[in-house]
Amino acid sequence: MSVSSSSLQDGQTQFTHPSQAQETNFYYFAYGSCMCPVDLKRSLGENTHRFVIGPATLKGYRLGFYYKSLLRKCGSLDMVPDSGATVEGVLYRLPWRLSKALDDREEVHRGGYRREMINIHCNGRLYSQVRTYVVVDKLARELAPNDWYCQVVLRGAITCGLPEQYCWQLFNHMHKLQQGHWHSQRLQSA
Repeated sequence: MSVSSSSLQDGQTQFTHPSQAQETNFYYFAYGSCMCPVDLKRSLGENTHRFVIGPATLKGYRLGFYYKSLLRKCGSLDMVPDSGATVEGVLYRLPWRLSKALDDREEVHRGGYRREMINIHCNGRLYSQVRTYVVVDKLARELAPNDWYCQVVLRGAITCGLPEQYCWQLFNHMHKLQQGHWHSQRLQSA
């Protein structure tokens, strides 16, 4: 059984499978709550496990909680350029029909996040023109995530096989932000 592909513009790829009609796809790099296929299914309306290619690495960026999610009422992940850092995440190959739902989830229409095209490494291969999302108006300093958001991010990282050391770093970073938040809340109420 053979599968062939051809590249289109804007990171789209057209895959042809003998048993299916041609379907246009795009590569998507998730680094926050979208790493969790179960949570991503909630927004996209269909099972996304089958679209996971695997753990992926983006060089030249670092994570930070520079967005206040109105839906979750807490800090949400963003990426900022940093030449000495890397971000681990999950590479998906999504059908183009899910593009608008993904934009909606990332609040593109409200100016929350914007699309950015990047190059990532996954399974020993370089993928070009991969879609990801970055915050449009970044907060001046990081805002702590809530417990629910932390759990979804970690569940996605572990489920999709991100390196154990990176998962611990992510956990420690989120925990440190939460501890700082609770400490400042106690000081304000005293």
